Amino acid sequence: MKATVLALSLLCAGTAFAQSPTPAAASARQAQHMDDLATLLDLTAAQKAQVQTILQAQHAKMQTAFEQAKASGSKPDWTQMKALHQQIEQETLQQLTPVLSALQLKKFQILQKSMHGRFHHHGGPPAAASAPAAQG
Repeated sequence: MKATVLALSLLCAGTAFAQSPTPAAASARQAQHMDDLATLLDLTAAQKAQVQTILQAQHAKMQTAFEQAKASGSKPDWTQMKALHQQIEQETLQQLTPVLSALQLKKFQILQKSMHGRFHHHGGPPAAASAPAAQG
């Protein structure tokens, strides 16, 4: 258990600090991330290839949505972007379900939640965060 937590911490820390400007470095970072994920989920070679394809498609969808929002010239609506992100995550889980075992899928969901906790800790826009406090 401690080894898993340590590996997860290293994975998260490596992803957080590895923002490289070159495509080659980004590709190497993605490959390392996939290798780490394969180790944590104990993926077979076939599973690793399938998971990589699914996750790349998820990333491409999110990137396209971000670029479209940016190109519109207006500030993206946080709730719409969050809803789209959740929709893509659900699609990803549906695609991963036949590829991964129940245990692997559960581990993936835990890893996904921990990544959200580290990178999405702001909890939304300030207005959304203060609205419940004003009501209560």
